[in-house]
Amino acid sequence: MSAAALPSPAGRPPGNPRSEPSGVPVLIGREDQLQALVRVLSEQGTGGASALVEGDHGSGKSALLRAVLDQVRRDGDLVLVASGEASERGFAFGVVRQLFERAVAAESEESRQALFAGHTTAAARLLEPPADTTAAEGTAPDDEALLNGLYWLAVRLSERGRLVLVIDDLHWADPASLRWLHYLLRRAGNLPLTVLATLAPGAAALEAADPGSADRLGAVHRLFRHRLALPALGAEAVAAIVQKTLGPGVAPSFAAACRSATGGNSYLLHALLSAVGAARPDLGSLTGEQLGSLLPPAVGRAVLGLVASAGADAVAVVRATAVLGGDGSAVDLVAGVAGLSQPAAEDAVHTLVHAGLLVRTEDEIGFSCPLVAEAVADAVRPSRRQELHGRAARLLLEGDAPLTEVAGHLMHGPVGDGCTAEVLRGAASQATRQGRPEQAVLFLRRALREPLSEATRASLLIGLGGAELASNVPAAVGHFQRGLELSRDPVERTAAARRLSAALFALDRYPEGLAALTGTSAALHDLDPANALRLEVDFIYGSLSQAASATSVLRRLHELSPEDAEGSTVERLLAALLSVRAMMTGSDSEAAVRYARQALVHGLNPVDDESGVYMGALLALGAAGRSELALTYADAALDAARARGSGFAYAVASSARARVHCRLGRVADCRADAANALEALEETGIDLRHSHCIAPLAILMDALTKQGKVEYAAELLERGGLSGDLNGHWTNDYVLLVRGRLRVAQGRLRDGLADFLLCGRRAQARGMPGPSVLPWRSEAALALLALGETDAARKAAEEELRSAREWGVPEIVGVALRATGLVTGGARGLELLAEASELLAETSAQLCYAQALADLGARLRLAGRAGEARDHLRRAASVAHRLGADAVAERALDELRAAGDRPRTRAFQGVEALTPTERRVAGLAAKGMTNREIAQHLFVGLRTVEVHLTNTYGKLGIDGRPRLAETLCREAAVAAAPASEP
Repeated sequence: MSAAALPSPAGRPPGNPRSEPSGVPVLIGREDQLQALVRVLSEQGTGGASALVEGDHGSGKSALLRAVLDQVRRDGDLVLVASGEASERGFAFGVVRQLFERAVAAESEESRQALFAGHTTAAARLLEPPADTTAAEGTAPDDEALLNGLYWLAVRLSERGRLVLVIDDLHWADPASLRWLHYLLRRAGNLPLTVLATLAPGAAALEAADPGSADRLGAVHRLFRHRLALPALGAEAVAAIVQKTLGPGVAPSFAAACRSATGGNSYLLHALLSAVGAARPDLGSLTGEQLGSLLPPAVGRAVLGLVASAGADAVAVVRATAVLGGDGSAVDLVAGVAGLSQPAAEDAVHTLVHAGLLVRTEDEIGFSCPLVAEAVADAVRPSRRQELHGRAARLLLEGDAPLTEVAGHLMHGPVGDGCTAEVLRGAASQATRQGRPEQAVLFLRRALREPLSEATRASLLIGLGGAELASNVPAAVGHFQRGLELSRDPVERTAAARRLSAALFALDRYPEGLAALTGTSAALHDLDPANALRLEVDFIYGSLSQAASATSVLRRLHELSPEDAEGSTVERLLAALLSVRAMMTGSDSEAAVRYARQALVHGLNPVDDESGVYMGALLALGAAGRSELALTYADAALDAARARGSGFAYAVASSARARVHCRLGRVADCRADAANALEALEETGIDLRHSHCIAPLAILMDALTKQGKVEYAAELLERGGLSGDLNGHWTNDYVLLVRGRLRVAQGRLRDGLADFLLCGRRAQARGMPGPSVLPWRSEAALALLALGETDAARKAAEEELRSAREWGVPEIVGVALRATGLVTGGARGLELLAEASELLAETSAQLCYAQALADLGARLRLAGRAGEARDHLRRAASVAHRLGADAVAERALDELRAAGDRPRTRAFQGVEALTPTERRVAGLAAKGMTNREIAQHLFVGLRTVEVHLTNTYGKLGIDGRPRLAETLCREAAVAAAPASEP
């Protein structure tokens, strides 16, 4: 059935209703809706089922769910239940915790360990927070890890049998839980899973509190397969409920008055009838207006008035229960907040439970309806409410309750309590460690309302900025700036300035970010030289990335020495910058490797010193001819990202590894990693034109061009907004090189040459004259040669060769030799091409080797030396084909045909026909990973994995997994063999 509202048969008279323990029938008028839900639950099929029950507050949604769940539990399904709460919407993953915490707690220790092994580790850290609340903040999983881990927790529970997730009052769910539900519903199609939820769609107060709530709810709303509307109760149903509640002698006019006063709202009707039943007024004298006076906000006063007849202790218990949230409060805590002895509180609770106002489960109590709690709490005077919250916070703190629970009451307590700010700061740290930055933001904002010392206010502001980075970068900037102004602690100021600059860079406010770094560094120069240097390193690296600021730091960059940080905590960070300097100057490749290895001893993202400079060290390794070593660091970063379950970290690491594969000439792998990076960025909500996408986008365009897929590369160029003028960020220097190659492949030689020359001007202005990173002169020389401008081409090639020899890295020299040989021509040109081929054969830059071989073979053929030409061309075709560089392979094959050879044609079956993603998925499957494990590993949907494997089986001519590993190995061996003689 479609996502339209479920149809209900009309005309059925009210039947015998199910009654709640209070004796109030709640299903009169809801018989058809109950049957509709039963039909949803009976859907078995291959996929999951989901239904959303929509109706106004108090329309009977919760009662309908309870009724249908009685049947589900009798069927033996695992049922997990949660409900949203308006006062807890600011607490991240609150609804998710309700769903899973009790089920997890009921598991044995061995079962819990199995449940939280592997992909679900992050979920364990949410549902089983560590006892040590002083652990480092950096140990918390991020949002992506939690969403992914919780999804896999649901998967594992569903593997035991059908899992039924029930969320009441979805409109009050916290944003983090809504994000998880969206994540789950998008992937639940093939799981034995049913999701039932209730929603009050017209929650005006919710929209006023959070304008983004409507968007989040709308996104989740669309994913439910079935939607069931609960209309207001009709006159016939209301009359039946009145008769059943108050007795058969009630006049029809009174029932009509009730229908008019309540509008057919189930909760209001029952609340009204409960009040009427307790007071026993003259029913015949009550008018509709008089009945209406009992409705909210009068409901709270009516409840307190009713409770007053049970005595002052009962009133105190009701008020305390309401302030504590109205549900799941321990009786001893309620007694303490109410200011009662334990026996007095127990007596009052006993009376209220029997009156139907409270419900009790073991040692916890709560209101029978959440709206009653809200109404009662609103009826308590604000000053009294603050006092009760403050009392609750003190009692919870004395009882060693989690700081986040204590903070929930301090949020609403009186201002001026001496320990409030410190407790709220501790709670914010705990929330951050548990991956709930939104909750930390609420706590810290409340803490800042307290009377504080300047130092404490500075720390709170900086902490608030850090918590806001996950969701509100502009706000974080303001709080970092204010905290930095107030702070006098050198370590705190250093951390604040670095995080402030990162936030400003993310907003493309580079001048302000650089000013924050240099200003703080100057202020700390005499007070804390080590941290001043740490800030200066970040400042220099940030300045180098921008054309407008690069030249201003070159002098200081060249003045720096390893001795400046010797023996300090800044050694690795400075070593990373020095490796970048060596790469830029192009004069000492060994120094670049030495510094890079020192910098990367703790990987690309050291937990004690995160900085973008370390990525520069990885690039330096590649530029110095150590791409294989660079690959090990990129692989480790990718593994770490997978372990964290972070889509963004996975994207960054994939982009870094794609760049390394590009150096190695592994075009297919390069394309796969770049595409994975872009897909992961898209999954995290980052648009293709965002600055984070520039590097993987350019790498993917380069790979497509090398594969001869020029049209696709050009389309990607336009979609990414990179076809026009580019800003001064140094990533765009690389874009110009790639765009120039694409233009040349399109036959637009002049446009390509212009891009190469502009790339060179920008690189030289930034202090990067050599070809170690951007071999723009070699590319320009070949474009000039094609345009017939041989003198200019020769000059560019010779200058490139001179710089390359100074750098001394064989693969860089080989590339320059190839260009020089092509430009020089004749016998000398053949010698240079042969030298380039020999030199590149011993390097890891195998695509450059294939290009040099193809060029040497082509020139030998033109020189009438066809026999020699064929040997080089066959090798070129074989190497290029293995790397996935189809354009080079096809050119070599064309030359072979021109030399009279009969090379084999390109394969459309076998390993060679697999796409990069198909190869990756097939390789993981061949290692024994399940489809779900592959989906987790690659951050894609289960269906995507299934499609890739189906395509793979067809191309390999096999039926399924049993022969996959054997076929892959055999086909790969054949593909790697050189072409046979004609």
